[in-house]
Amino acid sequence: MFATLTGLGLSTAAGLNAYIPLLVVGVLANFTDAVKLPDGYAWLSHWGVLAVIAVLLAAEFVLDKIPAVDTVNDLIQTAVRPASGGVVFSATAAAAELDSSTWMAENPWLGWVLGVVMALAVHLLKTTARPVVNATTAGAGAPVASVAEDGGALGLSLVAVFAPVLVIVALILLAVLAWWVIKKVRRRRARRRAGLDR
Repeated sequence: MFATLTGLGLSTAAGLNAYIPLLVVGVLANFTDAVKLPDGYAWLSHWGVLAVIAVLLAAEFVLDKIPAVDTVNDLIQTAVRPASGGVVFSATAAAAELDSSTWMAENPWLGWVLGVVMALAVHLLKTTARPVVNATTAGAGAPVASVAEDGGALGLSLVAVFAPVLVIVALILLAVLAWWVIKKVRRRRARRRAGLDR
């Protein structure tokens, strides 16, 4: 159960920022016993890989705070964030331990699928919300939203590893946020249509 929550929390964080949970998992695997990487994932704790992830994180950190550029970045990240979600779910051995199921242990691909789906869902929410934030704040909200997303990704990554039960709370909050964003987008579209009908 805890391994599943860890995997879900990390893949959710990957939907916000692909590189933060990868970096957290890799660094913690090097310095602590909190993360034990399964066979086939030792590369994630290699310092060369962590350096590349850090450079990509730095680029993402800057690009995601510039209005309009953030939208292009989100399009590019449509492939990267779900892939990252699949990696971090599987790298924490969550897939093999899901419900202590023998079937899951024999079908590790399901961990990838769960991680990809969770990260993709969060990514699509972020990609939908960001243009609304930019439009309603004349671009001033882009850096604020980006910092909040980065902070959320870091916080959720750490919670997923050290207090996985709290991932349930984070997922509930994310569901409420998704509902709010969808409602806001629908209202905006309805106002546009009403303006065009006049």
